[in-house]
Amino acid sequence: MLPRLKMSEPAGLRIFAPAKINLFLRVNGKRQDGYHELQTWMHKISLGDQLVLELSGPGIELECEGEQVPGNEDNLAFRAAGLFLDRTDKKKSAGVRIRLAKNIPVSAGLGGGSSDAGAVLKGLNKLFGQPLSACELLELALELGADVPFFTADYDAVWATGVGEKMVPLPPLPETSLVLVNPGISVATKWVFENFVLTENSQESTVPCPSEMAGSALDMMVNDLEAVTANRYPVIGEIKDALLEAGAKHVLMSGSGPTVFSLFPDDDEKGCFQVEDAVRVMRLRFDKVYKAKTIAGAWPSGQGTGF
Repeated sequence: MLPRLKMSEPAGLRIFAPAKINLFLRVNGKRQDGYHELQTWMHKISLGDQLVLELSGPGIELECEGEQVPGNEDNLAFRAAGLFLDRTDKKKSAGVRIRLAKNIPVSAGLGGGSSDAGAVLKGLNKLFGQPLSACELLELALELGADVPFFTADYDAVWATGVGEKMVPLPPLPETSLVLVNPGISVATKWVFENFVLTENSQESTVPCPSEMAGSALDMMVNDLEAVTANRYPVIGEIKDALLEAGAKHVLMSGSGPTVFSLFPDDDEKGCFQVEDAVRVMRLRFDKVYKAKTIAGAWPSGQGTGF
């Protein structure tokens, strides 16, 4: 069972930090600063961590349960709190206690650490009366990592370019059932990019007009990084084959991996049975198997604009 914060614990600001999947990820080139130019379609999902933030005296305390993660500056949520307090000139007068129930697997391609950081930034901004604008918060988020702005923004799906920080909001998918399988392997994003080789076949892709994005766009699902991770860990291919055999319509590795996600049809009773059967079969072999949904929240009217 996934860890949950107990309702009997002291009151504080409770925040849900969702995981993400990459429905599309192309690597288009390497920049002079060593980072890679990306094009990716990211979507938040219902699997996520839970945090409680409480203002305190000077200092930062981080208590974690669930997945084994550090409770110090090696944790992105801790660093997010420190950065916020420093930039808002509150470091000497105030601090925060963070309790984190870690459900998202670590180093899994699901953005768990980035999501926790984004949740801390948004939560502290609320607790301190919104001292930072939305744009200022996004700028702060980028200092922590390329994925953090996505989790700091209020959109559930975006098309991102650059290193992932240039975002155009997209309409979220209709609520769709997901089965995610993590083979219990930690994969360092840095290692994956270091071993990715750009070829003459590397190509830049274009995203349709946001208002035209729909379920049919799932047919363009691709992840350039999958070949790198799967070459080292063949179990990724085995998981994909098993999920397709179980009835999944689309299967892909998320981010730098190694988590594989699958989308199942939700339009009939058969699809519901397929999800349950896939979860049962995969749990016979793997400990980290999750059932989730795509998050379909607010979507701005008209054309989304970059931010």
